[in-house]
Amino acid sequence: MAATKKPKKTVKLPKGYVPSEDEKFMNPKQKEYFRQKLLAWKADVIKQTQDTVEFLQQENVSYPDPADTAAANADRQLELRSRDRLRKLLNQIDKALARIDDGTYGYCQETGDPIRIKRLDVRPTAKLSLEAQEMHERGEKVRAG
Repeated sequence: MAATKKPKKTVKLPKGYVPSEDEKFMNPKQKEYFRQKLLAWKADVIKQTQDTVEFLQQENVSYPDPADTAAANADRQLELRSRDRLRKLLNQIDKALARIDDGTYGYCQETGDPIRIKRLDVRPTAKLSLEAQEMHERGEKVRAG
């Protein structure tokens, strides 16, 4: 017999709700706030991706002047890099949504400590606390240097 997935409880957010440090961390309202924020961001990224595809389809033109052709090719490369960044961002958003579902969202993947609400509000895909992120970046600089 196949296991049935429990239906997600939907939480109605009060109008103008913003999570605060005074609440119980990752309570149902906070989870729903970040879920909605991530889903809205995802919809925006998908729209940007569609715009990029349309641009690339329209730009498939050759110009008589080699300089114009070179400029158009440079624009295409920039759009392709932008599209790749958007694809990676979509992946990060999907992973953050999965962390909300599995209960690990909002907790640092290195230390297990809660990530500050303000950090999550600014960067809802954050996987590391600010302290762990800074240590991680310092470590990368040491290895790169």
